[in-house]
Amino acid sequence: MKKGIALLTLAAVLLVSCAQDDSANNTSAEGNLISNNQKTTGSSANDLLSDAAFKSMVIEVVYVQGFEPSATSISNFVSFLNARTYKPEGITVVKRAIASTGKTSYTNQDIVAIEDANRTKYNSSNQIAVWAFFADAESASNTDTGLVLGTAYRNTSFVIYEKTLQGLSDSPFEPNRSLLETTVITHEFGHILGLTNFGTALQSNHEDTAHPKHCNVESCLMYWSAESGNGIKNMVSGGSAPQLDSQCIADLRANGGK
Repeated sequence: MKKGIALLTLAAVLLVSCAQDDSANNTSAEGNLISNNQKTTGSSANDLLSDAAFKSMVIEVVYVQGFEPSATSISNFVSFLNARTYKPEGITVVKRAIASTGKTSYTNQDIVAIEDANRTKYNSSNQIAVWAFFADAESASNTDTGLVLGTAYRNTSFVIYEKTLQGLSDSPFEPNRSLLETTVITHEFGHILGLTNFGTALQSNHEDTAHPKHCNVESCLMYWSAESGNGIKNMVSGGSAPQLDSQCIADLRANGGK
């Protein structure tokens, strides 16, 4: 489901079906069941939002050397999570670099394979784990009219195409990189939290019928143009990342969030 500067098409976000693989019944080195983190996008929204099953969260941020997200972006992401989720024992971020695969573009299957080969954090008895990968190559789904900036593709997994994003923020006349990173990261995680009508039930009729799984409020973080070329530039023109509107927040609250 992605388009645009994040022209992430609906198909891209809905490709969670490829998240199922032969390792689904294996356990991690710590003895945690890997398949719990290989489910469809939005299916763990309540577990992420509430403290009913998990009292804490760990975010495993993995990037190819030279494509690390800014400290500001990660701090903004954690602030977003603290504002919307109940995790009384805290949210922890662990970061590390991995070697490049050498590919010039990544298919959805490539992204899944990178996670499966490198992920170390999985849900434990009281901690839910999130995987965030910052890629050194563009998406193979890019077109002449649309660039994929990120995809939420499993219940606790998303990718940010950092090389593409950096290319859109290199010039003094382009948006601030941390601002773009923050917008794309939080938009993608909004889908993991089940927005909009993606696992978290609607409390009001605000899904954009022309752009399914997105909010129809133009200023909302979950509006479709928050992930599209010129659209995202317009949304961050005021110097701050777009926020969730009241209807999206009401959906999250009804599913156990703040």
